[in-house]
Amino acid sequence: MSGANRGVWGAVPPQEPGWNFSLLPGWPGGLAMDGLSAVLVVTLAAVLVAVLMYAAGEGYGARFYVLMLLFAVAMLVTVTATDLLLLLMGWEVMGAMSYALIGYVWSDVERVRSADVAFLTTRAADMGLYAAAGFAVAGAHSLEFDALAQADAPWRDLIAAGVVVSALGKSAQLPFSFWLSRAMAGPSPVSALLHSATMVAAGAYLLMRLHPLLDATGWADTVVCWAGALTALVLGAVALAQRELKQLLAASTCAQIGFMVLAAGAGSAGAGAAHLVAHAAVKSLLFLCAGLWLSAQRTGRLVKATFGAGALALAGVPPLSLWVTKDEVLTVAGARSEGLLAVGFAASVLSAAYAAKALLMVVRPAEGQVARVPWSQRVPLVVLAGAACALGVAGLPTGVKPHVWEAVLSGVLAVVTVGVVVAVRRVPEPAWAANWLYLERAAVAGAVRPVFAVARALARFDDQVVDGAVRGVARGGRWTAGLAGRRVEFRVDGLVTVVGRAARGLAALARRPQTGQLHTYYAQAAVVLVVLVVVAVLAG
Repeated sequence: MSGANRGVWGAVPPQEPGWNFSLLPGWPGGLAMDGLSAVLVVTLAAVLVAVLMYAAGEGYGARFYVLMLLFAVAMLVTVTATDLLLLLMGWEVMGAMSYALIGYVWSDVERVRSADVAFLTTRAADMGLYAAAGFAVAGAHSLEFDALAQADAPWRDLIAAGVVVSALGKSAQLPFSFWLSRAMAGPSPVSALLHSATMVAAGAYLLMRLHPLLDATGWADTVVCWAGALTALVLGAVALAQRELKQLLAASTCAQIGFMVLAAGAGSAGAGAAHLVAHAAVKSLLFLCAGLWLSAQRTGRLVKATFGAGALALAGVPPLSLWVTKDEVLTVAGARSEGLLAVGFAASVLSAAYAAKALLMVVRPAEGQVARVPWSQRVPLVVLAGAACALGVAGLPTGVKPHVWEAVLSGVLAVVTVGVVVAVRRVPEPAWAANWLYLERAAVAGAVRPVFAVARALARFDDQVVDGAVRGVARGGRWTAGLAGRRVEFRVDGLVTVVGRAARGLAALARRPQTGQLHTYYAQAAVVLVVLVVVAVLAG
C-alpha cells in the first residue's frame, strides 16, 4: 500500500502484514493492512457491535443480521484491498447489501422504490470505477494501487476521473447526494451503520488511499477539494431546511463527509481519517437515537441526553470530537487555498445551525407516555455518546496542528450559532434546500427520461424495422413456397408421373416374352440373330 498513508495514528507496525495472491494470472493483488485501513476496520467493528446490540431490541429477523454481516465482510475487503479488482468486489457487494437493507421491508412499495433509486444512482457512479480499472490495464499494465500514479498519459487522467466519479457517488457528494435522502427509508440501524459511518464514507476513504494518483494528475486533487468543500456548504443548507429528523441527519452526513473529501483532496489522510472516525461515532449515535425518537415521539432523559451530546459534537462545540477534527481539516484546507478555508468556515457555521435544529426537534416536550428503552439499546447509546465527546480530546496524532486562531474562531462561531438557533427556534427553509436542490428531479429529467426515451425508440425500431424485416422474410418464404407448390411442383410431379408410367409400360413389354417355354426363347434368339446379321450387312 501507499507509503504516504503509512502509520496514520501508528495503528499497525510499519511492515504492513498482508496476504498477496492473484485472482487473475499475471495480475498480482491481495489484502493488506496499514494505518489508514486499520482505522476503518476498527471503526467498522466498533459501530457494528453497537448497532447489532441496539438492533437486538428491535426484533429483526435472521435475514437482517445476515445482510448486515455480509456488508461488514464486503467493507473489510474494500478497505484492505491492494488492487482495483478486489476493491470492486467489495465495493459491489456493499452496494448490493445497501439496496437489500434499504428495502428490508419489501412489502412496502415506496421503500422498495427508494432502494431502487439509491442503488441505481450509486451503480451509475460505480461505472467510473469499472472504467478506471480498464484504463489501468491499458495505461499502467497493473491493477495495483501503487502503480496507478505511474500510468502513461492520458490513461492516468482517465483513471483518476473514473475514481473521482465513483468515490463522489458512493459518498453521496454533489451531484449524487440525493440518493442518501432515499436511503433513509431503511431501518435506523441500517442508517447508523451503512449510511453514516461506513459505506457512505468509503468514497472518501478511496480518495485518501489514492491521493498519490490524484496529485500526479495536477487537477484531480483540486477538483476533489472543491467538490468536498461545496458539498459541505450546500448540503449544510439542505440539512438546515429539513423538517424531518432523519432527512436532516442524512443531509448533514453528506456535508460532514464533504469535510473528509476536502481533506483527501488536500492530501491529509490523517485529518480525513480522524474526522471519519469521530463522525462515525457521532452520527451513528444520532441515528440510533432518532430511531427511538421516531418510534415513540416521547423518549426519556437518556435518549435526550445522549442525542444532545451527539448534536453538540456535530455542531463543533469545544472541546467535543468534531470541533477538533474539523479544525484539522480547515487547517489543511487553508494551507491549500484561502477560498477553501472560507467555504469551510461557512460550512462549519451551517453545521452548528442544523445540529441545533436537530437538538430542538428531539428535546421539545411531547404528549404521551415515556417509552421504555431496554438495556441492550441503552448501552450502545452511552458508549457512542462517550466516544462522541472523548475522541476530540484524546489527542489522536494525525500529523496536523490546527492554528490556534482557527480553532478559537471555529469554537466561538459554533457556540454562538447554537445559541442563536435555540433562542430564535426558527431558521430559513427555502424550497430549493428543503427539496434537496431538486437533484432527483434533475437526474430524472437529465438522465432517466432520455435513457427511457432512447430505450422506447430502440424498442420501436426493433418492433417496426427489425421485426418487420424478419416478418417480411417469413412472408416472402411462404409466398415462394406457395408459388412453387402451385406451378413448379405441379410440373415436376407431372414429369415424375410420366417417367413412372413409361417405366411401367416398358416393364409390361419386357414381361411378355417371358413365357417360360423353351422353344419360344429359341425363336426369339433366332429373330435377334437375324436382325443382327441384317444390321451387319447393311453397315458393311
